[in-house]
Amino acid sequence: MLRPVKFSSDSWNADSRPERTLLWQITNQSLNVAINNANANKSTPLSTAKIVQSYFIAVSASCSVALGLNAVVPKLKNISPGTRLVLSRLVPFAAVASAGALNVFLMRGEEIRLGIDVYPVLSDEEKLLKEKDGNPILSLGKSKKAATLAVSETALSRVLNATPIMVLPPLILVKLQQTEFLKRRPGMTLPVNLALILGTSIFALPLALAAFPQRQAVAASSLEEEFWSKGGQSGKVEFNRGI
Repeated sequence: MLRPVKFSSDSWNADSRPERTLLWQITNQSLNVAINNANANKSTPLSTAKIVQSYFIAVSASCSVALGLNAVVPKLKNISPGTRLVLSRLVPFAAVASAGALNVFLMRGEEIRLGIDVYPVLSDEEKLLKEKDGNPILSLGKSKKAATLAVSETALSRVLNATPIMVLPPLILVKLQQTEFLKRRPGMTLPVNLALILGTSIFALPLALAAFPQRQAVAASSLEEEFWSKGGQSGKVEFNRGI
C-alpha cells in the first residue's frame, strides 16, 4: 500500500527558479497520482484515459499555483520584508495542498459519479458466523453520497498531511535564522532544517492517516433513500474510504 508523501518546502525555497519549481511540482503530483490510484476504492475503477487526463490537470494546477504565487509575492506592496519572506516560504504549501486535494478529486471522480459499494455493519457474532460458513458480506449497492464523503475526507487528509511538514519547518527556520547561533554557524542551517522536517514528518503522516478511518460506518439514513431500511447493527452501513 502506498502512503502519502510530501516533499519539503525547502526543495522549492532553496532555488525558486521556474524550471526547478516545475520539476518538483511534477514529481510531487506524479507521486500523488500513484498514491491516489493505488489507495482508491476499487469498486469503481478508473480508466487509463481518465488517469492520464487527471494527471495532466493536477500537474497544471499545481504548477500554476506555484509559479503564480512565486510571481505575485515579491510584488506585494505595503508589507514588511519579514512578512514577504514568510509568505514566500508558504508558497510551496499552497501549491502542494491545493493540487494534492484536487488530485484526489480528479483521480477518484468516477467514484462520486457512479458511487461506491456500501455494506451493512455486522455485529461480531454475525461476522464470525459469516466467516465460519464462508459467506462473503454482500454489497447493498453503490452510493454516490458515500463516495462523496469518502473522497472529500481523503482530500482533506492530504491537506492535513502537508500542513505540519510544509508550514512548521519553514516558519520555525525563519525565526531560527535570526538567532546568533545560526548567524555564526550558517552551515548548520541545512542540518537544522532537516531535523525540523524529520520531526514533523514523524507525527504528520500518522495523524493524517488516523484523522478519518479507512473503513467508515455511517447511518444508513444519511445516504440515498434506497439504503434507509438496509442498515445493519444500529442502523448503520459501512464502506471503504480508501487512503
